[in-house]
Amino acid sequence: MISAASKLALRAASRHKPSFNGLRTLSTQSASSSESAVYIKSNKADDASVCNLFPQLTKIVATIGPASEQYDVLSGLVRNGLRIMRLNFSHATVEEVELRVANLRKSRGRTFRDEDGVRDNLRAVLLDTRGPEIRTGKLADDTTGKKKIQLVKDNLVRLHTDNAWKEAGSETDLYVDYPYLARDVDVGSTVLLDDGAVSLTVVRIGEDGILDCVIDNDGNIRSRAGVNLPGCVTDLPAMSEKDKADIYYGISKDVDFIAPSFIQDAESVHEIREYINECIKKQNLPESYKSPLIISKIESMRGLQNFNEILDASDGIMVARGDLGVEIPIHSVTNAQKEIIKACNTVGKPVIVATQMLESMSDNPRPTRAEVADVTNAVYDGADAVMLSGETAKGKYPLETVNTMNQIIREAEHFFEKRPDIVGKNCDLVVSDEADLSNYCMARASVTAAAQHKASAILVHTNSGKLARIISAYRPHVPIIACLQGDDAFKIGRQLILSRGIHPMVLRTEEGSIGLAKQLGFIKEGDDIVLLGPREDKDISMRVLRVH
Repeated sequence: MISAASKLALRAASRHKPSFNGLRTLSTQSASSSESAVYIKSNKADDASVCNLFPQLTKIVATIGPASEQYDVLSGLVRNGLRIMRLNFSHATVEEVELRVANLRKSRGRTFRDEDGVRDNLRAVLLDTRGPEIRTGKLADDTTGKKKIQLVKDNLVRLHTDNAWKEAGSETDLYVDYPYLARDVDVGSTVLLDDGAVSLTVVRIGEDGILDCVIDNDGNIRSRAGVNLPGCVTDLPAMSEKDKADIYYGISKDVDFIAPSFIQDAESVHEIREYINECIKKQNLPESYKSPLIISKIESMRGLQNFNEILDASDGIMVARGDLGVEIPIHSVTNAQKEIIKACNTVGKPVIVATQMLESMSDNPRPTRAEVADVTNAVYDGADAVMLSGETAKGKYPLETVNTMNQIIREAEHFFEKRPDIVGKNCDLVVSDEADLSNYCMARASVTAAAQHKASAILVHTNSGKLARIISAYRPHVPIIACLQGDDAFKIGRQLILSRGIHPMVLRTEEGSIGLAKQLGFIKEGDDIVLLGPREDKDISMRVLRVH
């Protein structure tokens, strides 16, 4: 017997048989939608206009740097779709962070309201740590930090871990600040310098711990160049001293997410979580304080090998394709990305795809076709968020970049909904905790009801955000409006932003959720919506309503 769901799928497939006319219609729809998606650019500090486009389901994380930290640019990014601001603590100073956080809080997005001097701005902050890393030492006589040496192909260079070589680097001898180097590599292993700019092959490992390496290609390096050991399992600590100082500072600024770099195993995540709790206690924050969520960055061979336990210990995952593409064969990165996204989708945890998504827009106002395909496929794979790095931090076109990414997301989501026969279906969700079974049933029912009634949105009243996250995990094709109240509503709302499709709003006392959703432009009169909220003597009930 064919189930009702299967019949619906068959009918949908029959409506979308490939044809020239069908493709032409789709192309026309795409063109008209892109023409209406004009980005908003304003230099007026008090401009209250907001992006009037329907909110995207897949979120945009954007790194804020010198090109985008000023209020006029940052507020434009917020209006055009930025949901999470990434602060890269590999480079940012305290003064720069203070400026960027202050300007983000002032920026007016869709959920911005200014009533009686109170401003609501539900945009989140993600602190990205530098992480433990391996570097070369200082070059000899490098007094300015700008000295370079040339490494010549087929020449021999020796790698030392003895501190006597720490400031004596040359074309023939380099210091590496990883004491277990000789233990963790083998003859034939590759050592990459400066993000892969120079490749070395190990030809001999001496009993004294010195590595003899053949230089594989010509290249220049400076003092303290990064070192990668692709395919090798390393024994790096969970946090450097700088990471600890940055996390402590981030908690004092009430950041919403912490993305620790080079996570190797679950124990690293537990150690970071314990340290976060210590910081909260040291800062005398209340016991009810909502600690930042941990978004573990997967960017090493060991991180991939231990991925399942890392996922279990983390609140979310970032596919950090930059270092990952150096640590594993570059042609394997896309496969790893797909496996990571599917695993996260299966357990309902958010996942960010990062690095070089629209890299060419750092210098050009339009992306390459390959970059558009990259973002599109991340949406099809099921990413909760896609991330911009140098494009918005130091690029020439930060506003255009965010707007372009928003349009790509919108087109991909439209196609995903209309052509499931081509893009495929979402993976089955695993109930992680039997105690939440009723929430999973309610969430799935709400998504089914939204599809059957062609609802414009799902409104869910939630104190903890848990039910909204579970609904998100079922991947509805409409926005999930999380209606929040209480002392922690703003922090919970900012942390919900990362999950696909969730758009939080904070309700004032006795304020109606439907009225506020209309005011903020999420829904309009005549729309059908699915409402999950308390009713009479029930904790929560589900209703399908028409907006009046």
